[in-house]
Amino acid sequence: MTVLKYADMPITHFRPGGERRLGYTDHLMIVVADFSDGPQAQPDPLHSHPHEQVSYVIEGEINFVMEGKTTRLGPGDMFLVPSGVPHTIQLLTEHARLIDCFTPIRLDFLKQTIELKP
Repeated sequence: MTVLKYADMPITHFRPGGERRLGYTDHLMIVVADFSDGPQAQPDPLHSHPHEQVSYVIEGEINFVMEGKTTRLGPGDMFLVPSGVPHTIQLLTEHARLIDCFTPIRLDFLKQTIELKP
């Protein structure tokens, strides 16, 4: 059994005001993403990836944008992204915390974590 304590998990700063903590198995990844650079006047640029994604809003409020549609989300809300579909978020509050799950795992996230270790 693997147990990860939030306070002990390595932090990757992926942008100013954005940090993530990772947990993963061979086929599934969970990411705690904390944002502290809101609110934003505009959504982040659209992006896509080959991974399926499910995200759960823990704290704060965001706009989720996908397929030309914008939906306001808050604590307890989720969004689902199929593989290859462009999407993004916009922070509506100063702070937001999301739990993201990806399959397959995001090797690019692992690489960033390894490169940032002292």
